[in-house]
Amino acid sequence: MRYNIIILGILLPLAVLGQPEKDKQIDGVVAVIGQSMILQSEVEEQYLEYLTSGKPVTSNTRCDVFETLLFNKLLLSQAEEDSLYPGEAQIADEIDRRLRYFIQQFGSIEKLEEFYEKSIDEIKIEFHDPIEEQLMIQSMQQQISGGIEVSPGEIREFFKEIPKDSLPEIGAQFEIAQIVRKPPVNEEEKIKVKAKLGSIRDRIVNGEDFGTLAYLYSEDPGSARENGELGYMGRGELVPEFAAVAFSLEKGEVSEIVETEFGYHIIQLVKRQGQQVNVRHILMSPKVQTSDLLSAKSFLDTLILNIDTYDSLSFENAAIIYSEDKESRNNGGLMINPMTGSAKFEMEQISQVDPSLYLIMDKLEVGEIYGPEIYQQRDGSRAYRLLKLVSVVEAHTANLKQDYQLVSNMTQGRKQSEVVNDWIEGKVGNFYIKVDENFGTCEFKYNWLPKVKDIPNEKN
Repeated sequence: MRYNIIILGILLPLAVLGQPEKDKQIDGVVAVIGQSMILQSEVEEQYLEYLTSGKPVTSNTRCDVFETLLFNKLLLSQAEEDSLYPGEAQIADEIDRRLRYFIQQFGSIEKLEEFYEKSIDEIKIEFHDPIEEQLMIQSMQQQISGGIEVSPGEIREFFKEIPKDSLPEIGAQFEIAQIVRKPPVNEEEKIKVKAKLGSIRDRIVNGEDFGTLAYLYSEDPGSARENGELGYMGRGELVPEFAAVAFSLEKGEVSEIVETEFGYHIIQLVKRQGQQVNVRHILMSPKVQTSDLLSAKSFLDTLILNIDTYDSLSFENAAIIYSEDKESRNNGGLMINPMTGSAKFEMEQISQVDPSLYLIMDKLEVGEIYGPEIYQQRDGSRAYRLLKLVSVVEAHTANLKQDYQLVSNMTQGRKQSEVVNDWIEGKVGNFYIKVDENFGTCEFKYNWLPKVKDIPNEKN
């Protein structure tokens, strides 16, 4: 689908950091669009990211990656001409969001720094310009094709146009439901943690530095290294209890103890800019004891017996009433595939999202319940859950009845692609474009070739 070009390069944030210094190779300019250059290293880094994504690779994939960079640079050139520059607060917010993600992936700030051979401050500096460019590209992209919609009639017509031997093959898909119980923390442990955090608050009120104490005592690994500072965040990016207090503070003010799903916090307002706040916080979480975990398991053991015994208590109703997983509870326990946003999983996706599920689902029959099983949640804490295989759609050739959303996305993609192609054809003549001759034989998706053929090779 031609519209894929718009997305590839923007969704590869790790490439912003580049390679560790010891792996750097000799670089060269392989394209120029307007005032922007594309380096050979950019092509190689994004090609490597594509390879590691698990997506299908063809003989033209490197050219596709290169064309994505061409398109992004064209978007950037137009965004610069239209002065679509993001504010520093927006850039800082995006940097902080990316860093939180990377720290979670690597496990700690220290491991991130070790891998890239840079301090966290150096990484932030290196993030700034590429992220500014990405925000500008996204703004320009939204202006071009963000509002395109398709009607049911267009979807049906698009499907009719697809030759039968070209219809995509859909792998087997599963719907999975869960009921999650988190271990209750005993009151004695809660009192102990609140007392310790209260004594730290007293020290701050009496003149000690909040940032220093956050560095020493906070159990939030992502912010402790930054002296507790979270960076600019909007209300919607914070859990409600935390946001309510953070947005009520005066500059420098220290909150009372705030309870959230993560534990107990004290918060200090650093600065407020419009609808965003930058705060420091110190987090302390009550520790779960083995007896608490067993209590969660015992609850689910009893619940599964009741589901089997009483017809009025279905798994779905039990999930709504008893599950403590916010994302799936209101859907009757149905788990959402974070890779697609739907409730359907392919086996390969299950293995990537939750490897333990892969082994379990392969053994279950539709309607069968498994568990309780202990598992690790995204925040690293442990909980117990029941699992149910709700449905299985066998592998099949795409059709409108079973795959309407997929066909809808394909229809929208074609429509967006047509708009993008028209935009490219209208803009390429407005900017100076020069491309390395090594890419002159690429099978491009868009009409770049008239602009790039017969151009001599240029290297730094």
